[in-house]
Amino acid sequence: MDAFLVTGPVRLSGEVPAGGAKNAALPALAASLLTPGPLALDRVPPVADIRTMLKLLAGMGVRHEATAPDRVTLSADRIVSTEAPYDLVRTMRASILVLGPLLARFGEARVSLPGGCAIGVRPVDLHIMAFEAMGARVAVEKGYIHAHVSRVGPGRGRLTGATIRFPQPTVTGTENVMLAAALARGVTTIENAAREPEVADLAALLAAMGARIEGAGSGTIVVEGREELEGTGAGAHTVVADRIETGTYLAAGVLTGGDVTVRGGRAEHLGAFLDALRSAGATVEAGDGWVRAASTGRLRPVDVETAPYPGFPTDLQAQHMALMTQADGTSRIDERIFENRFLHASELGRLGAQVRLEGHAALVTGPTPLSGAPVTASDLRASAALVLAALVAEGETLVRRIYHLDRGYAEMERKLASLGARVVRVQG
Repeated sequence: MDAFLVTGPVRLSGEVPAGGAKNAALPALAASLLTPGPLALDRVPPVADIRTMLKLLAGMGVRHEATAPDRVTLSADRIVSTEAPYDLVRTMRASILVLGPLLARFGEARVSLPGGCAIGVRPVDLHIMAFEAMGARVAVEKGYIHAHVSRVGPGRGRLTGATIRFPQPTVTGTENVMLAAALARGVTTIENAAREPEVADLAALLAAMGARIEGAGSGTIVVEGREELEGTGAGAHTVVADRIETGTYLAAGVLTGGDVTVRGGRAEHLGAFLDALRSAGATVEAGDGWVRAASTGRLRPVDVETAPYPGFPTDLQAQHMALMTQADGTSRIDERIFENRFLHASELGRLGAQVRLEGHAALVTGPTPLSGAPVTASDLRASAALVLAALVAEGETLVRRIYHLDRGYAEMERKLASLGARVVRVQG
């Protein structure tokens, strides 16, 4: 099993490119199921979750080819199955995103209940509630969600537009309904919709395919269903830059007392996180297609509370915790999105960090000298936090189970090395 061997401490400096956002590319790949026409996507990140989604789509009959280094072209004109099997879905929660487009285009879908990182319960009941409101009959049986639309009556196998109000914002729920509503009869209104940039990116793709969507990026999204959608033709949709990858490398630069610029990063998608870096004492600058963060001295403690976008992102909470181990004082981190997302705290403790958990909050006291030790990653973002902490730890740190990290970061060891890190991939 792969691991990272990190030797610290180091100071990171230089430029690194931001890849396409995994969490935008996954729903974009699922959108290929909505049309028989070819769909071309640029800046698709070469990470494990993308490979899983492509394998899942291939099992349904979707053909894909890499027509450029980061371009994928998909064709869903010969679908042979509307089932998403357990063996693939269990490894990635975003697989649930095939449910909406399958149901909308073919009137039926059978999708295994999803898996993913061990960061808490992420129920699919909001997806089921939405599709039932749009006229689908949904049953959960033997570990599968089986949904279908009656082929008799005025709907003739098509979903019907409806008003969907989510009790709390849900990114995949919003995206799944958008995908389904694009081919539904009538108008679908999504209230209390997720506002994340990845949602707006999906709306831009669907619009390029012929959908009519208003309000993406706000709390209310309106989708007017079409009889059919087209592919992207001779052009391609460019996936939005990964704001979490951008934030991770910026945090690494500040943590190590360095100066890092992320090319392709978009500061407007990282407002709350960049505010936290500034409050910690970092210098933050941004321009058209780049963001820079540099350490200007001793770090100050910064309290944060995770929240749906545009609040502080839960996917940067672990990285912020690593940063706060070197701040001068005590900081409080409140996790309000997932109930089990402090698994990295005990592993940071193995390196010497002082972290005390109090329910949904973590109190981090610093600055504490960190020393290299073997640690084990529990989930995708925890992996990144452990790697960041290892950069300032004295000696060698072995970060095990980085297959979690490979789900969302492409060639992290190479990118970090280009900034001056001493990190290699090993068996461990």
